[in-house]
Amino acid sequence: MAGATNGGGNGANGGGKVISLPLQYFCVLAAVVVAVMVLSLSFMSPAAMVAVRQNLGSVAAGAAAGSGSNSSAGAELAAAAAAPPAASGQGKKEQERPPVVLFNFGDSNSDTGGVAAAGGIRIMPPEGRTYFRRPTGRLSDGRVIIDFICESLGTHELNPFLKGIGSDYSNGANFAMAGSTVSHGVSPYSLNVQVDQFVYFRHRSLEMFERGLEGPVSKEGFENALYMMDIGHNDMVGVAHTPSDQWEKKITEIVGEVRKAISILYDNGARKFWIHGTGALGCLPALVVQEKNGEHDAHGCLAGVNRAAKAYNKKLSQLCDDMRFHLKDATIVYTDMFAIKYDFVANHTKYGIEWPFMVCCGNGGPPYNFKPGKPGCGDLCPPEAKVVSWDGVHFTDFGSGLAAKLAMSGEYSKPRVKLASLIHGGSKKASES
Repeated sequence: MAGATNGGGNGANGGGKVISLPLQYFCVLAAVVVAVMVLSLSFMSPAAMVAVRQNLGSVAAGAAAGSGSNSSAGAELAAAAAAPPAASGQGKKEQERPPVVLFNFGDSNSDTGGVAAAGGIRIMPPEGRTYFRRPTGRLSDGRVIIDFICESLGTHELNPFLKGIGSDYSNGANFAMAGSTVSHGVSPYSLNVQVDQFVYFRHRSLEMFERGLEGPVSKEGFENALYMMDIGHNDMVGVAHTPSDQWEKKITEIVGEVRKAISILYDNGARKFWIHGTGALGCLPALVVQEKNGEHDAHGCLAGVNRAAKAYNKKLSQLCDDMRFHLKDATIVYTDMFAIKYDFVANHTKYGIEWPFMVCCGNGGPPYNFKPGKPGCGDLCPPEAKVVSWDGVHFTDFGSGLAAKLAMSGEYSKPRVKLASLIHGGSKKASES
């Protein structure tokens, strides 16, 4: 594995905060850790508080930035998701399709540069070395899942809501921010704040059209848009480190906030929802390496953390079922991201992955390449390496491409709807199996 250096500097242009890769990740992940601690400590005994403070603090210190993946997944994904050629007489119908519009709500798993824009942080290489060939504010060496989704639907990457310079919001906006939670008051851009930002965006857009000006998204655009959610990961890491007899109450509260968010979006015209459950949090290398004394399952993942993640996903899926029943004219699809991401560990050889807990940008080499308390890319995997984890917490471009392809297939969704068919007016009566 080649060594890595963090390039960049103030340069002749100056301006903005130039943050080296290790410090950049520490800053962003510190916000996540604070959120997790606030969630955890409110439900813990004094003795347990001390243990979790020490544990999560060292996880944050060890979760450095890095790089590594491969962009071949993009070509494979585009080919798999491409629409079949139009039959005779279908060309005109295809041309009349409304433009693709998406709105996304989430955390670092789908942040396309929101935190960097909000904080004025100029993130440096080797982040973004694949595909974009430059840092973009994503906590990855390349694309995140939503980028692959946009690519498959034939639209450009979704711009962060707070990134004013150079942004094009004609295909929607991304409200996701690294470190965000569903729970209120824990992170500055919690789910309710992101939804408020959307309502503001919608109001201003429609106001522009009413005044005869060209706004980013029309009334029809909002009505036909896809509304995506990929959030709750930070909440559940916090909940997982509280006594298990308190999970039910806390998870119910968190899912209740998701219900409120969906209801507000529905009241503002949203009719197509694509909701991601949380991933296999107990398989994150940063946690697996740090919590060596925890209960591990047959594949090496933290069993307790994964139980909390699955408990949340079960309630989130039930919520989608309930809202689908009550909101008759809405399509609400729940996608089991836990099953998708857990399979990358349990059946890693199927995907050509040699070391399922390997971190691309880290220190120490296989099988983890992750040393708590030693941030940075001392050992950087090759760009073509089939490594899923980028920094111990976030996915590489390669990993995100795999996850996106499976998520969009509909095989892990309820109802079993392919994402492409949903955004192009798929049936609400899809199979529930």
